[in-house]
Amino acid sequence: MTIARVSRFTPLAAALLLATGCATVPGEPDPRDPLEGMNRSVYKFNDTVDRAVFRPVAQGYQAVVPSPVRSCVSNFFGNLGDVWSAINFFLQGEVPDGINGIGRVLMNTTVGGLGCFDAAETVGVPRQSNDFGITLGRWGVGSGPYLVLPFFGPSTVRDGAAKLVDVYGDPIDHVDNVRVRNSLWATDLIDTRAQLLDVGDMVDDLALDPYSFVRDAYLQRRTGRINAARGEAGVPDYSLPDYGDDPAE
Repeated sequence: MTIARVSRFTPLAAALLLATGCATVPGEPDPRDPLEGMNRSVYKFNDTVDRAVFRPVAQGYQAVVPSPVRSCVSNFFGNLGDVWSAINFFLQGEVPDGINGIGRVLMNTTVGGLGCFDAAETVGVPRQSNDFGITLGRWGVGSGPYLVLPFFGPSTVRDGAAKLVDVYGDPIDHVDNVRVRNSLWATDLIDTRAQLLDVGDMVDDLALDPYSFVRDAYLQRRTGRINAARGEAGVPDYSLPDYGDDPAE
């Protein structure tokens, strides 16, 4: 499995995108995935880096850090993410959801101890994640082909571009102290990867072709979220972790 949250591309990743157009593609081509040769190569790169670096670090984090502390860390970063989610609800014209999102942030920041506890959840205001890719989809911008991004993982052409706005909308990106900002990014990344350990094991155990499994699940879930944002019938939500963006509607 790949990592959901990283805030910068590296020169190596950029070079990889230029060098991976000739991978072998098994089976029949999927019309949603005309870049499959390149995507499979990037997926393999992500998976290799994950198994060598991110997964062991996340496993160590899970083994050493007590569960209540990990829960506090997850809630803290989730509370920060709620700010951008609320803004996107407003941009989509969903004012009540935007107000609920701001209310969540205010309650969890105060009663919840700077977001350590999800107090809003206990009073019936659940977290609703949102991003700029969904906002663009809500207003009719097409997704374009499926695209696997280095380190970020599953995306589409539209949502890959939207990530630039998502990064800017992340409150962590506006922390002036470089050391503090990088520490927050690293902690968020490790915590996110730790939450995905069981999902990664499931894909390894069950999927005959992990690449296709991740692609199909991701596209289906994101299509459902775009449809829901448009007020249309969605597709079943299989409760897979949200990697960040959406696909061919």
